[in-house]
Amino acid sequence: MADVLAELSDALAAAVASAGDSVARVEARDRIPASGIVWSADGVIVTAEHVVERDDRITVGIGGDSVPATLVGRDRATDIAVLRAELSGLKPMAWAEPDALRVGHVTLALGRPGRSVRATMGIASAIGPSWQSPGGRRFERYLQADVAMPPGFSGGPLVDVNGRGIGMNTSALRRFASPTVPAGDVRRVTETLLEHGTVRRGYLGVTPQPAKLSAAIAQELDQETGLLVTFVEVGGPADAAGVLLGDVIVAFDGAPVRHIDDLFGALAETAGSKATVRVLRGGKLSDVAVTVGERT
Repeated sequence: MADVLAELSDALAAAVASAGDSVARVEARDRIPASGIVWSADGVIVTAEHVVERDDRITVGIGGDSVPATLVGRDRATDIAVLRAELSGLKPMAWAEPDALRVGHVTLALGRPGRSVRATMGIASAIGPSWQSPGGRRFERYLQADVAMPPGFSGGPLVDVNGRGIGMNTSALRRFASPTVPAGDVRRVTETLLEHGTVRRGYLGVTPQPAKLSAAIAQELDQETGLLVTFVEVGGPADAAGVLLGDVIVAFDGAPVRHIDDLFGALAETAGSKATVRVLRGGKLSDVAVTVGERT
């Protein structure tokens, strides 16, 4: 038994040592520093957006002295920010395959709020389908580990027992829970911020709420619910297209809209594009052509 524990202990220590060189200290707020993940050898660092409380006087470090860094871009909906530091020869994080993690696997949360890397251990406690944050961003899957999140760990990686990154830790996405931003979403948002400096998001300018459809319409559409429009923003995309207060949205560009998440998820990647919104108005179905607005 002692040998098994010793081997496990050595394996965990090796994982921390392997991934630790890819964990940075991020000083972008007046309180305790936070953590970041080395994205590329030339000084790109990914961290949590909520820990970047200022746009200037940002510094990062990996063990040694801190060096200046600039803010490349930030996305509040996913709590991701990208920094570029005056560093070179860094070790980028090695990422695990998306489907390699299962519930019950041992995980490690790494952070570097000081000069040395720190770690806490837990298991992957929940892995689920895609979900939407309060900020309106749909994530590819729900991922949560029961690791402790000491102060300064936000922005650091969650890694497996081989030291490969699974995602980014944050305490800002949900109340009473700390889901991990999956590696796929970290990659998508980071690449977008590096290219554009911002993440474009579509919006219609309506306030929807779930509504039950009549039996006849439900049978015709093969769905029981839609979204009742309770507010239309004056001059917004929906208003310009002719969407009216009291309309019930049942589809967006051919995809059924049963829940609010369906609509927000469909809008996420369509900023500036033309789309067809199917609405139920006065008991009849009609299609409305709309140009999706953009919010950053």
